[in-house]
Amino acid sequence: MRDTAASADSGPLICLARIHQLELLPRLFSKILVPPEVWNEVTVRGQGHPGAHELSQVTWLIIQAPDPQLVKPLSILVDAGEAEAIALAQTTADCTILLDDARARKIVQRLSIKQIGTVGSLLRAKRRGLVENIRPQIDALVENGIYIRRELIDTVLKDAGE
Repeated sequence: MRDTAASADSGPLICLARIHQLELLPRLFSKILVPPEVWNEVTVRGQGHPGAHELSQVTWLIIQAPDPQLVKPLSILVDAGEAEAIALAQTTADCTILLDDARARKIVQRLSIKQIGTVGSLLRAKRRGLVENIRPQIDALVENGIYIRRELIDTVLKDAGE
């Protein structure tokens, strides 16, 4: 069973691309929305960086601009990509935001928007039988320079039965 929609910030997209797990997203969500700022951040300004080429090749992303009136106040609190992803999630029915940044996650929580990060997406994929083990993916994230709190790793692996 897939969730209805996801609005994606750059962090989870880049992280999943770096460990060759980007294709989990369309298996977890029926549609994945990416605001223009996130698309440009990863594929245009991020050209040549990890994840840029992989993301530019997928056909299942929907690039959608959020309401500028919602983005403006959010831009004071978070970066432009996060602001657009949050605004998009606010106006999309039954939408979960894919977001790793701790500060942005606090704002999303205050707005009562469902959220999930990279590690949570891997856990969800395991629970739905899309991957057998998530320890290798978490290890790959760490090996690729992605910082994940040890407590989070331990908790998620325990939840996953690994």
